[in-house]
Amino acid sequence: MSDPTIAIFVYADVEPIDVGATFGIFSMARRLVPDLKFFLVSEQPGAVTLTNGLTIEVPHGFADCPHHDVLLVLGGAGWIDQVGKQSVRAFINPGSDTRLIVSVCTGGMILAGAGLLDGHQATTRRLGKEDVTPLDRMKRDYPAIDARPAQFVDAGRIVTGGGVTLAIDTALYVLERFYGAETRGEVARLIEYDRAYQANRTAFQTDTPHAPQ
Repeated sequence: MSDPTIAIFVYADVEPIDVGATFGIFSMARRLVPDLKFFLVSEQPGAVTLTNGLTIEVPHGFADCPHHDVLLVLGGAGWIDQVGKQSVRAFINPGSDTRLIVSVCTGGMILAGAGLLDGHQATTRRLGKEDVTPLDRMKRDYPAIDARPAQFVDAGRIVTGGGVTLAIDTALYVLERFYGAETRGEVARLIEYDRAYQANRTAFQTDTPHAPQ
């Protein structure tokens, strides 16, 4: 299998930790898989301001987004503004699609709004300060989704990850999908996250799921 190219979708009010937990993990992974490719994309190229004022420069917009094998959708408070945008829906769910679609945290709500999760098991952030958490909202607003708390859920062409630091686990699992469990484990060890990854597996009482054949 050839090395994948991963597009990471960012937007205003994405949580900075989601950027670090995905782009940062792939950056570290290149020490082991140097041909791994990844980049940021937003609706328009240029400066994007994340939650609490951190601004990043995004090289690609939807119109000039390079070919990619994986689209990874981040989470953050800005998901509420993104979920209703037709341009976002068209980008992440163009109809005919062979990409692996991945979400972390409340990025799963954007996938839900685009209709990608109907009929599938999925997860999103399960905790929050609000009385109704994102996972509660997914269950309430999208009853066609089998929403559940999880480290991550592999539904074949779509992988949804849990909240906040579980974005690290999901990014590691993306590496496993392409390079195998040994590489995922070595990257986890390299970033000193191997014990945390295993602890999360135990906490959710699940083995690492594999894509249906």
